Amino acid sequence: MIKTLEWANDCLRILDQTRLPLEELYLDLSSLDQVIEAIRSLRVRGAPAIGVSAAYGMVIAAKSIQSSGTTPFLKELRVLADQLVAARPTAVNLEWAVESIMTRLKEQAHEGPEAIVSDILKQAIAIHEDDRQRCDAMAQHGLAVIPDKAGILTHCNTGFLATAGIGTALGVIFRAHEAGKVSMVYADETRPLLQGARLTAWECAKMGVRHTLICDNMAAALMRQGKVDLVIVGADRIAADGSAANKIGTYGVAVLAHHHNIPFYVAAPLSTFDLNLVSGKAIPIEERNQDEVRKIMNTCQTGPEETPCWNPAFDVTPPHLIEGIITETGILKPPYAHSIAQAFDV
Repeated sequence: MIKTLEWANDCLRILDQTRLPLEELYLDLSSLDQVIEAIRSLRVRGAPAIGVSAAYGMVIAAKSIQSSGTTPFLKELRVLADQLVAARPTAVNLEWAVESIMTRLKEQAHEGPEAIVSDILKQAIAIHEDDRQRCDAMAQHGLAVIPDKAGILTHCNTGFLATAGIGTALGVIFRAHEAGKVSMVYADETRPLLQGARLTAWECAKMGVRHTLICDNMAAALMRQGKVDLVIVGADRIAADGSAANKIGTYGVAVLAHHHNIPFYVAAPLSTFDLNLVSGKAIPIEERNQDEVRKIMNTCQTGPEETPCWNPAFDVTPPHLIEGIITETGILKPPYAHSIAQAFDV
């Protein structure tokens, strides 16, 4: 595994994912503005990795506050926390990490700002380790759905680049590869930002996993030829009914899998679930710069400058298309309103 994010020398050190696969460049983020920019620009991406980065971002935010009293310090921290949460609206792990830290700070008495900063760092380290353990547990549970000599299709990137551990969907695939159960991994290129081509193929090569890169519009033909035994993807937010928001194009893959009678699985930790949202219709969908569609990686222009573009970063797959949701506590099955409620004891 490549270490893609860590706390080092009072900075958040990340592997800049916008430079992959051509260059492995690490960045040291020492200001909240730098953390927010890294999240918005996808230098760090993937819901769990964003959550861990946000936790360390809270440490950086707290260290920047000059107020000496506990009450004004926490008030200013709240303002900075809100700025961090607004960096990307769809990935719920970002808000989950920030609010879990803020909630604990409210519940505890502190002797002053220095103690608060120390407490936040301890929480961030715990969130980091917690995600690593969740990834390991998901990968172990997910082995049960992988048939022998499996051909697996995945969309976007869900490995150690997207988490603090081995990954979510790709974590399952990597463990299945170690168990000798994977014949081929098919990675959708994942337009418009090519996370499958740039990141998933790179991770598979690093891990020695046999893989093939395909254009997004090749998935149907591949399924029709019988080369795909199952699909596994990640998620950025899952509603209480099991609707899963993931990278744009995931819904189309789910529809194709349903048509070809191929099981479609989502792998995500419980921190990705948002029980405040009754259905997927309420999941906020981030819309990004139109030039991401007009150009390839902001270089080669493929569409006229004056042509308007629609660029949602995510879409939502309805629960009836999902065979199961692989979590750190087990595999949730339909009806999801019931199994999700059981997983959270509500």
